[in-house]
Amino acid sequence: MAARPVRAASRGSPLARWQADHVAALLRAADPDVEVEVVVVRTEGDRRTDVPIEAIGGRGVFAKEVQQAVLDGRADFAVHSAKDLPSAPDLQPAGLVLACVPQRADPRDALVGSRLSDLSTGAVVATGSVRRRAQLAAARPDLRFAGLRGNIDSRLARAPEFGAIVMASAALARLGRQAEIAEVLSTAVMVPQVGQGALAVECRADDAWLRGLLAAVEHRPSRRCVDAERAWLATLGGACDLPVGALATEEEAGGDLRLEALVASPDGARVVRASATGADPTVLGASLAADLLDRQGGRALLGR
Repeated sequence: MAARPVRAASRGSPLARWQADHVAALLRAADPDVEVEVVVVRTEGDRRTDVPIEAIGGRGVFAKEVQQAVLDGRADFAVHSAKDLPSAPDLQPAGLVLACVPQRADPRDALVGSRLSDLSTGAVVATGSVRRRAQLAAARPDLRFAGLRGNIDSRLARAPEFGAIVMASAALARLGRQAEIAEVLSTAVMVPQVGQGALAVECRADDAWLRGLLAAVEHRPSRRCVDAERAWLATLGGACDLPVGALATEEEAGGDLRLEALVASPDGARVVRASATGADPTVLGASLAADLLDRQGGRALLGR
């Protein structure tokens, strides 16, 4: 007997569609009888590309309308970039559950247009991220910055206007644009955004059949790493528009996680880094956030 058709809610950008199609392919590989229809949702973040993302609510604006499509029954599950999914408990809609995290891609940031060391003094780097600006300013205080928003193609089209632009390495790889990369930045230079390179798939909490289906495409190491990073950000009490970053990695298969994190002043003049290891993702993320805030000066950097 064939499984029921399922509908995946997604933003309409080429990257978002790739991500939804990728999850659909994973589901079909797990169960060839599954039929997946993509339901495109146009979000406020997609409509208002003329203003900084933090001015319209941060990256959560990319998630909430896609989530609503699942809650009101227009779709059965939602596919997000994990970095766009708010981590604070009060911003997580009742009735939805993070059902799976497929295998993560490269979480690092990349420069398009120039390597960091090759940028001329005073060069302009374009990015809409305060996290990226702060860390690049810490590495190269001479750099200047310009805002940049839009989908992958529109940002790449504007790259010649600047010394360089900053993008997620995974996004470029997923759209076959790796050749545009001048340099993939080491995490020693640029700690990634929480969840960067990972996908997050949500469904209704009471849909036991679909939760079981989605569990088949969960990549446990990626899920543990994303859970640790999200717990870190939730405990920090921040959103995706703060000059903060975190990256978790497995030290060995099924063993401890190592979580590296950063809090910076917006101008990059002050940067605090910390790391810790632990087996429980949630405990690890929460404890490292508390350490950064209360013992290593992070609270002052965030103006609290």
